[in-house]
Amino acid sequence: MKVNPSFCLCPVLLCLCFLERGYEASHHGQVKIISRSHNATRNNNQTKDGETEVHHRPKRGWIWNQFFVLEEHIGPDAQYVGKLHSNSDKGDGSVRYILSGEGAGSIFIINEVTGDIHATKSLDREKKSHYVLHAQAIDLNTNKPLEPESEFIIKVQDINDNAPKFLDGPFVTSVPEMSEVGTSVFQVTATDADDPTYGNSARVVYSVLHGQPYFSVDPKSGIIRTALADMDREAREHYSVVIQAKDMAGQVGGLSGSTTVNITLTDVNDNPPKFPQKNYQVFVPESAQVGKPVGKIKANDEDIGINADIKYSILNPEGAGMFSISTDKDTREGVITLRKPLNYEKKKHYSLHIAAENTHLDPHFSYLGSFKDDATLKITVGDVDEPPVFSMDYYIMEVYENAKVGTEVGAVTARDPDSKNSPVRYFIEQTEDKEVYFDIESISGVIRTTQLLDREDTPWHNITVMATEEDNPSLQSHVPVTVQVLDVNDNPPMINTEDKIIICESTRAGQVIQTITAVDKDDFANGKGFSFSFPGGLPANPNFTIKDNEDSTASIIARRRRFHRLTQELYELAVVVWDDGEPVLSSTSTLALRVCSCQRGTRLKICQGEAFLSSAGLSTGALIAILLCVLILLAIVILFITLRRSKKEPLIISEEDIRENVVTYDDEGGGEEDTEAFDIIALRNPAAAEELKFRRDVRPECIRPRSSRRPACGHHTPSSLDIDEEMDIGEFIKQRVAEADQDTSVPPYDSLQTYAYEGQGSPAGSISSLGSAGAHSELDYNSLDDWGPKFEKMAELYGEEVEMTSKSTEKAESEKQT
Repeated sequence: MKVNPSFCLCPVLLCLCFLERGYEASHHGQVKIISRSHNATRNNNQTKDGETEVHHRPKRGWIWNQFFVLEEHIGPDAQYVGKLHSNSDKGDGSVRYILSGEGAGSIFIINEVTGDIHATKSLDREKKSHYVLHAQAIDLNTNKPLEPESEFIIKVQDINDNAPKFLDGPFVTSVPEMSEVGTSVFQVTATDADDPTYGNSARVVYSVLHGQPYFSVDPKSGIIRTALADMDREAREHYSVVIQAKDMAGQVGGLSGSTTVNITLTDVNDNPPKFPQKNYQVFVPESAQVGKPVGKIKANDEDIGINADIKYSILNPEGAGMFSISTDKDTREGVITLRKPLNYEKKKHYSLHIAAENTHLDPHFSYLGSFKDDATLKITVGDVDEPPVFSMDYYIMEVYENAKVGTEVGAVTARDPDSKNSPVRYFIEQTEDKEVYFDIESISGVIRTTQLLDREDTPWHNITVMATEEDNPSLQSHVPVTVQVLDVNDNPPMINTEDKIIICESTRAGQVIQTITAVDKDDFANGKGFSFSFPGGLPANPNFTIKDNEDSTASIIARRRRFHRLTQELYELAVVVWDDGEPVLSSTSTLALRVCSCQRGTRLKICQGEAFLSSAGLSTGALIAILLCVLILLAIVILFITLRRSKKEPLIISEEDIRENVVTYDDEGGGEEDTEAFDIIALRNPAAAEELKFRRDVRPECIRPRSSRRPACGHHTPSSLDIDEEMDIGEFIKQRVAEADQDTSVPPYDSLQTYAYEGQGSPAGSISSLGSAGAHSELDYNSLDDWGPKFEKMAELYGEEVEMTSKSTEKAESEKQT
């Protein structure tokens, strides 16, 4: 860095200016006073004793304002800052100046005798703009301050030593193509570290170094704008603009910095699609599949993105009827697809008028014209040797079952669509896993049966017929053929004999036992109605009869009441059923009827044993396993009880335990039913109870009760009780309670005395039915069968009794008549 020689005079000029300002400020009262003289004014204050106290206020003797020092000083000597001086300093060296504060001693030094301050280092305002220091004058003789310590500031004065900088960069931005002049693109901002309040060191001006004449920049704000109209992205897309920022308001000698702004022109829809040529041709064979692409066409668009999206369409109706066109999103090509089959023999050429237009239009550029273009596509259909074509897409044929082998089922026809009209041959596709039922004549296409057909086995047959050209067998076509087998009445109806028919023992005469139905494998038309009866030539069944319900069902009805399982458990019943087809077919089935004791109260006829098994859901094997488990557990319990009883325990506790002499007995009383431990007669016979009244091992004293004339001691005979057998049991119990309370021979604890005397001559009589015998009732006990399971046994007993009574009555009457 070169130093201007004029800078050396700056400290002297600054000092002169500073002294002048300090002198003016001292007269206007705007300076800071540091030094004070010893001359002072007096303030008189009265003390408590009436004496006057005099205060001396020193006058300010040395003053200064702020000091300034230039930054970036690089001279060989220390830079002079300023001078401290006090009026108390007479120049005899008796005053010492002391400097303290920020940078004192390291950056700023002072001459203690003269008070001159110098800066020993080069300062940078951008790092620290000012320093706060303290000054004080001390008398060397007394080593006391002449003035109080005062504060002052040294400011670092700025010079233009920092160039403007762009903090970020390079920058990337964009602007739409075809923008108007002056369209704002981007704004750049540069910063200058110099002091903006002093001079023009931080005043920045912007300019374009590179990028004209396309873009310009505002000198003050740094906003970049377009400077050229109708900039076309298709001509040039990217621009690199260099912007310069210069301080000192752009004057000569100012410092500068630059940055780069990369600007991209974004696309707008300002270009219509265009076909490279107006006429196209494509060859399509007549064998082309419907729905498959047959050709492509493309229009170019110089735009990009959605602005280049193109929609294709076929304008002429003839072409739109045979072909369709769609847009490939990746390649933006128009894909032409066949909508209907082509036929070379009918039409050999097609002409398509195709239009291409943009899907996203910008109204700002409508003045450029229509964003649409068209072209003509000629399609030539090529002749191809085609396979035969059947007259129908599928065939449905019918044939009766059991028809003779070789019966004609139907015929298929096919022809060669080509102009040469080659002969056609027919075949049936054979599969290894299917049986062959049909054959076809190769020339005529007539289909015949090869074996008997059974509708009940396979009602429908599906076959595939293949047609080939005689000249070119590789060309084949196929058609499905469905053969329906029609029904004939060749199966008799059958009664389902698998279901078991249950006869309840309580069945009454005329009661319906079961309703039976029949099934016929033939079609409904040949077996829509069934009739039922017993086989002819057999005697009438004494137990059952059958009733045809005329709705293809029949009812089996009991002819007598009550069936006994022990007498006969199983009955067999032969039933004939026939249909009303042509011819009429019939069959005889034998039904098994089982007699069992039915569970009452339910609608379903279920035997009690079967009901139990079915409700439990257990099989016979499971029941046997459960029974074995129960038997094993019972054996274990019996063995455990036997071992427990055979175990002998000592009656006397071991001699080691001397705390108590307890004798343990392992005997249990018999309870109330034990009649051997005591005489039960004494409880039931009041006359004999007197003998057992007193204990025989103790002789009691004779005590005469108040209510008795005899003493309650001694021996008494049973006749001395004078107890009336007809007396009330309540009085009897009260008498016994009184005697027990007065008896002194009983043990000294409570005892329980039980009396089971029932008494005699009850007016209610006995309710037992053992000794009762009455006349037989004439009531009808058959109604007990409808009372449910609880009255089943009673119904059986009374039913048997009624039968026995009627038989005995009939016998007696017959004997009387005899």
